[in-house]
Amino acid sequence: MVDKPLTIKTPGKLMIAGEFAVLVPYQRIVVMAVNRFVYTTIQSSQDNMLSLENFNLELEWDYVNQKIHIHSDDKRKTFVENAMTTVYTYLWENDIPVTPVHISVRSELNDASGLKYGLGSSAAVVTSVIYAILKKFLPTDPPLSLIFKLASITHVRTQGNGSGADVAASTYGGVLAYTSFQAEWLKKAIETTGSITELVHKDWIYWSVKPIHLPENVQVCIGWTGTPASTSKLVSHVLALRESNPAAFEAFIKRSDMAVMMFLQGAKTGHFPELFRGIKMNRQALVDVGHAADTIIETPLLSALSDMAEQYGGAGKSSGAGAGDCGIAFLPPEINAEEMEQKWKKQGIKPLALTISHDGSVVWEP
Repeated sequence: MVDKPLTIKTPGKLMIAGEFAVLVPYQRIVVMAVNRFVYTTIQSSQDNMLSLENFNLELEWDYVNQKIHIHSDDKRKTFVENAMTTVYTYLWENDIPVTPVHISVRSELNDASGLKYGLGSSAAVVTSVIYAILKKFLPTDPPLSLIFKLASITHVRTQGNGSGADVAASTYGGVLAYTSFQAEWLKKAIETTGSITELVHKDWIYWSVKPIHLPENVQVCIGWTGTPASTSKLVSHVLALRESNPAAFEAFIKRSDMAVMMFLQGAKTGHFPELFRGIKMNRQALVDVGHAADTIIETPLLSALSDMAEQYGGAGKSSGAGAGDCGIAFLPPEINAEEMEQKWKKQGIKPLALTISHDGSVVWEP
């Protein structure tokens, strides 16, 4: 058991290609961890305390009847409370002794004014808190698969949906080709499995995660286009096509699959035209499925961001659910990316100084 204070550093994420389709079994999404982080510090204490530094909250908590109770009505505690319940129940099931601790959580995934960039803050917080508690009390380092599964259980219990791609990026880092465990499968497994421990040892049949490498000289540019619409609403609009327009939905899944395959092949071979074609194909598939679902995925600013990337010889698209938030662009190495980003600024798009975080959750020493 670790006795001295320790800090876990956990990256945020951005989706690259395969959004929405990942909610169908075995459909891949490409996601990358980014170099903005959540920091969770845990240390021995006389009392169980939780500090949510971004909200200036200092809260007491306890663990009773296999549930964490944080002594506050503030809803901003929910993800952390549920993450702690999941991991403490796992420790209790495995007869791992615990002692009082002070847990402090600090996030730099949003800007100084609190604006959200869509970098997966809740997933990163949950992953970071779970890793910190496991690292504190387990006799050996926890495997990344355990951290991922406990964080995914927490996320699905809290939100009721989600692919887990953001949790994967926060756990494993780098760029990943990922298939989702499928939220409906996991919800049913939570209901029908006798314990958290049994659930994490199950075969999560749909889930896979594979590290991939982008060509070293490809330029990745991120632009923030404004406040997003509700991700859950966008997802429900797109998934509703399964019933209302199954032909359009199936066409989207096939096009997304081809686009992701093309992107991954271009990344593997370092063939920029193929990589860019994959991004362009995925962009168009998302635009078309948005039209079919009578919802806007690519806003005018996301269109401007992507069109400009194409004008500079690359490709761009929305990142994540769309309707705002971030767009992502890929440019060949000879292009002046700063020149394009200056044009983004004139359109009202804020370039973000984000790069790939090759590490996932790690012990951090300042």
